[in-house]
Amino acid sequence: MIIIKVNLNKQEFRYDVYQIINLFYNLEEIIFIDENADMDIDVNDEYITIKHQNKSYEFLREKEIKLKEAIKLAVYSFLSSKTNIEFPWGTLIGIRPSKIALNLINKGVDESNIINYYDKMYKTSSDKTQLCIDIAKLEKNFVNANSDTVSVYIGMPFCPTRCLYCSFASNPIVSCNSLVEPYLAALSKEIQGASEYIEKKGLKVECIYFGGGTPTSVNDQQFEAIMNVIYKNLVLDKNIKEFTVECGRPDSITENKLITMKKYNVHRISINPQTMNDETLKKIGRHHTADDVVHKFNMARRLGFDNINMDIIVGLTGERLSHIDKTCNALYELNPDSITVHGLSVKRASKLHENLLHNKIANEINQLEINKMYERTTELARSLKMKPYYMYRQKNMFGNMENVGYAKPSKEGIYNIEMIEEQQTIIALGADAVSKVVFPKENRIERHGNVKDVREYINRIDEMISKKNNLLSELYK
Repeated sequence: MIIIKVNLNKQEFRYDVYQIINLFYNLEEIIFIDENADMDIDVNDEYITIKHQNKSYEFLREKEIKLKEAIKLAVYSFLSSKTNIEFPWGTLIGIRPSKIALNLINKGVDESNIINYYDKMYKTSSDKTQLCIDIAKLEKNFVNANSDTVSVYIGMPFCPTRCLYCSFASNPIVSCNSLVEPYLAALSKEIQGASEYIEKKGLKVECIYFGGGTPTSVNDQQFEAIMNVIYKNLVLDKNIKEFTVECGRPDSITENKLITMKKYNVHRISINPQTMNDETLKKIGRHHTADDVVHKFNMARRLGFDNINMDIIVGLTGERLSHIDKTCNALYELNPDSITVHGLSVKRASKLHENLLHNKIANEINQLEINKMYERTTELARSLKMKPYYMYRQKNMFGNMENVGYAKPSKEGIYNIEMIEEQQTIIALGADAVSKVVFPKENRIERHGNVKDVREYINRIDEMISKKNNLLSELYK
């Protein structure tokens, strides 16, 4: 591993400088030292000076640009010139870039000035800025405005297998089978506790999202039992707008489970191939084929599901533009109601990150090809008459790109919008589930995470319920 040594005279901006350098050198170690540095960054009120290899580069700071943003622009401009690489998002690191556009739209700023703003402040390309504008315009119709309206997230921390790129709380179910029943009992208790609190405070549930992990990784009887608990406590007579189950892995979906979901009024499901290339599926640790995806999708359609999302990932190990073409062609034939395009993010807790660090695998995709791969997914969405409706970004994404949800009219995932825009309280249930309590009058969000370890969650379920209710009671007094 290469170590990049940086000397920065304004230590309070270390994190910001680190993030920009990490865009260009995301698998190297970046350290800050006082002398013998590879890069010296000197910041004053007028100039930001970068010294590297006996050369000096000066950047004039424009007064209307905050110092933090000016430093990021200077480091980005220097490294872009040095490497001949430009990233479509420029210096934007935050996971919710469309929030900026939504805020400017609400202030009455027109589109051309929003595009100029993104370019000047962040060196963001016009097409990415336009994506933010389009999403912000659509999101305005959905974003929550009532603090007494909440959504509920329910997590299942089990999967058929653990994917190469995964860092979530997802435990291979074969090795954790003895924990499934105790977990479902604890989760049922937390669901009942949340329902009692919601009833007591007179709150309205807008959306329920059952995710994970893979909710359908448990057997048919276990799935029926937990769905019954969810339905009786959170769906029955509640007039909710959206109930989503992220079926996810096709190898976990059975006809009985689909029938159960119809029985309990699930509005929206997600069947996630990630890729329609069998060789890639094997590499990432999935035990299903592209044909399995087609079979389970058609089964769901036959049983009456008219709102099916499909996830794909750009940048999977060994995949190039031809692989994305094959995936997009297959999804076009299936004609789902929405697609979510994820960029591969190298999570530090994933097997992928470990393999990259130890040179067990290499990702040879260049920025130009990544851009073309994303363009191909945009073409797919357009051909399916879908529009982008939500977006978020993650750290350490190949090509510094984004995750985008596209949907046909009226098929947007409302929960996804509420979760990203953070204007609605999300009550999260299950191991490693993180509740977000929104205090709109104070422009403040408080988070509370349940413990990640399944055994600890089971043993401490009463504590999880009590702590969450205490936090919620700060808002709903």
